[in-house]
Amino acid sequence: MTDTGSPADWLQQGRAAIARATLAPRAEAIGRVITVADGIATVSGLPDASLGALLRFEGGQTGFAQTLDAEQIDAVLFDEVTGIRAGDRVTDTGDVVRVPVGDALLGRIVDPLGRPIDGGPALDGTATLPIERPAPGIVDRALVSEPMMTGVLVLDSLFALGRGQRELIVGDRATGKTALAVEAIVTQKHTDVICIYVAVGQRATAVERVVAAVREHGAPERCVFVVGNAGSAPGLQWIAPFAGMSMAEQFRDAGHDVLIVIDDLTRHAATHRELALLTREPPGREAYPGDIFYLHARLLERAAKLPREVGGSITALPIAETDAGNLSAYIPTNLISITDGQIVLDSHLFAADQRPAVDVGLSVSRVGGKAQAPALRAVSGRVRLDYAQFQELEMFTRFGGISSTRVGAQIARGESIRALLKQPRYAGLRLVDQVALLAALAEGTLDGMSSEHLAELRRRLPSRIDAADETARLGIARSGGMSEAERAALVAVVAGLARELGTAEAGE
Repeated sequence: MTDTGSPADWLQQGRAAIARATLAPRAEAIGRVITVADGIATVSGLPDASLGALLRFEGGQTGFAQTLDAEQIDAVLFDEVTGIRAGDRVTDTGDVVRVPVGDALLGRIVDPLGRPIDGGPALDGTATLPIERPAPGIVDRALVSEPMMTGVLVLDSLFALGRGQRELIVGDRATGKTALAVEAIVTQKHTDVICIYVAVGQRATAVERVVAAVREHGAPERCVFVVGNAGSAPGLQWIAPFAGMSMAEQFRDAGHDVLIVIDDLTRHAATHRELALLTREPPGREAYPGDIFYLHARLLERAAKLPREVGGSITALPIAETDAGNLSAYIPTNLISITDGQIVLDSHLFAADQRPAVDVGLSVSRVGGKAQAPALRAVSGRVRLDYAQFQELEMFTRFGGISSTRVGAQIARGESIRALLKQPRYAGLRLVDQVALLAALAEGTLDGMSSEHLAELRRRLPSRIDAADETARLGIARSGGMSEAERAALVAVVAGLARELGTAEAGE
């Protein structure tokens, strides 16, 4: 056929063809609800539905296919089952579960489907990504070599995190796990890192405290809060970590560095076990289904660093809860083997007011010094060894007096380290502050100071460094390295401040 007429005629003909195609009947696969209860709908029909397919119910609710049997499908619902009855129609959308991604999410509180729950406007016209995406291949990843500063001295000096690393935070209930992760989020207000906090099965009040802390102390305009709290449907809690990871991947692919906190995977595992038992999957160890390891492995493997010409990085801080410090439990063991290290929090240290309550002996970072700033690596080399020796000596000296001057000096040094590692919340230290403190510690400048004066010294130090030696501060912040002259200058600043505090103490 030869085209005739003007361009306006062609446009009109095209619109008419689109309208005819839109109005043309389409074949759809229709299933029926057999039973519905406990957030699970059993559906008959839909023989071509795939695992994870997005299903739409007659009342408008949605869910995804969790198990596929020969005659029926078990679908996990995202909302309450109210309004769904046996016999209702179910349609296979031909798609998978997707979530909104992009800059429109920054500063927002959304549920795992990307629906705002902060009272703000809807995210209309936002791009979407599937919640399940393949992890970057090994050859496509870059070496984890850039530090992810947390502002917490015990972490940055002894268990350094790198951009693209996966570091597990694990400990008993109420030992400060979430507080440590929030501290890392707050510290990113001084960087270009985008933060995503994912709540899984948490109390609404706990999530509110996290949001309030970030809004007060951090940069909420560069944060996304994905909330699947304890009152949400199990289906929403289940997809929450995957939805948060897809949101992070969009920022990573755009060249940004992302920090994602998943709080916590122990509750996520419990939700997965609940859904698996309801859908009659065979239970295994501790009644968890056999795919629980694969579930968390395929989630956390998506956190990685890409070459700069390709994208940015995703640093993951998953949280897990132990019972009576049992690190050999099923879920903590799985997560420890998946991640690149673990920060172990101890309930006894927490009760003794040593906060953050990091167990230096059990914690480890498998990236460690490779992602640490050279200046910090140069001054923190012996801190962990000295502190471990002090803890052993302190245990033995409880049964008797100090046997020698050398042992007494080691104990004094260890007490200084312990007081230095104790840090109040939302008082993050810059790289230059940490370097100055550890350099002064190595020189013996802080030996003999009381814990109260060390806390006051740490509080005053940033402003003193800014006023006294701008060259050293800018040099370390810019390059991460440190010359001998800069080190001496920083030690002198700390020593001067220590003398002032000592004089004030003597005056009192």
